[in-house]
Amino acid sequence: MKVKVEIDCTPEEARTFFGLPDVQPLQAKILAEMERRILAEMDCFSPEALLRSWMSLAPQGAEQVQDAFTRMFQQGFGGGTKPSR
Repeated sequence: MKVKVEIDCTPEEARTFFGLPDVQPLQAKILAEMERRILAEMDCFSPEALLRSWMSLAPQGAEQVQDAFTRMFQQGFGGGTKPSR
């Protein structure tokens, strides 16, 4: 025997029928706080800020770039001399 029951009601009506609490006000407060925090941190993730942080990791100046390449090639080829500074 099969029994099929269809109930046509809104989520609010179902929540009330089953005695569940209405969490919409709490959800609205949490979402507003999340939005505030995301917007406050948005400047940290701007392309300019990311580029500045990445560029700070790169060697500054032609001498540093040359020294970095020299060290890289010496380590890769097993060279015994160290670059002078």
